[in-house]
Amino acid sequence: MVSIFLLFVSALLWHEAVAVYELVDNYAGNTFFSNFTFFTEPDPTQGFVKYIGEPEARKNGLIGFSSSYSGDNMAWMSVDRTNVAPMGRESVRITSKKVYNQGLFIVDIAHVPTTTCGTWPAFWMYGPDWPHGGEIDIYEGVNLEYQNSMTLHTGPGCTVSRHAESTGRMTTTNCDVAAAGQKPNEGCKVRSQDPLSFGAGLNAVAGGMYATEWTVDAIKIWFFPRTFQIPYDITQGTPDPNTWGLPTAHFAGNCSFTNSFKDLRIVINTTFCGQWAGQVWGKSPCASVTSTCEEFVANYPEAFLQSYWAINSIKVYEKKPGWESA
Repeated sequence: MVSIFLLFVSALLWHEAVAVYELVDNYAGNTFFSNFTFFTEPDPTQGFVKYIGEPEARKNGLIGFSSSYSGDNMAWMSVDRTNVAPMGRESVRITSKKVYNQGLFIVDIAHVPTTTCGTWPAFWMYGPDWPHGGEIDIYEGVNLEYQNSMTLHTGPGCTVSRHAESTGRMTTTNCDVAAAGQKPNEGCKVRSQDPLSFGAGLNAVAGGMYATEWTVDAIKIWFFPRTFQIPYDITQGTPDPNTWGLPTAHFAGNCSFTNSFKDLRIVINTTFCGQWAGQVWGKSPCASVTSTCEEFVANYPEAFLQSYWAINSIKVYEKKPGWESA
């Protein structure tokens, strides 16, 4: 009898230990865009883009809904695909109304802007008083890149270790945007080694999921292509990062992930050229088409037919009260 009781208690404690996350927000379906504000100011990254508001985006066919694999409506966001745009191409940038301090963020992506010259798509999070509130770039890349870049941007005093285990390749370790010995605003960066993680490769496997866990000790990012097995616990709404194996990116080290990252908002956008896609244009095969990034983006609207996001959901989980004692 005692042994049975102990087994029962052990099983209960194990269940409580793994089921530490509970769903707090689910951005999905017809209410997706109501959770976001539309950014209409000049692009802070100096992109060759014109961000438009929600009414204009609906009128111009840059946002909408379509059926997803689950039968629910998925939200999509596009760029102008029909007009020559000498003053910058129309696009959409949305920012969550809600702010977050730690948690587990899982985005289910059906389609991303495909690998195209001039584009700079990103799914990211940022805090107030940038860079002191921190920034987490979960999905980002430019031009013809085929591997995802994951980057942290902070003020002074945040460095990470190259020895934190992950499947990605860490290229820089100082998250400070003004760090000596690094390019301005480079931050600490990990490059995925998976050709399915970005752009055309991701679309070829019908998208997938990016999961970002932000705790007091670290920030970890996993990528799960849809055509391979997405963890069962995610599909059941009981995510347990401890069972997922090595993350694609693992940021841990001499950094306060509480003080350097706070009150973060979720952002999805596609910009063009600017401080990254434009800066590296001359080193890209794209330069054989036009001499400048802006010239290409302005004059080739047909190049952007596949430059759209399709999002099934963004789910935010937080640790249950009292989980530490489990």
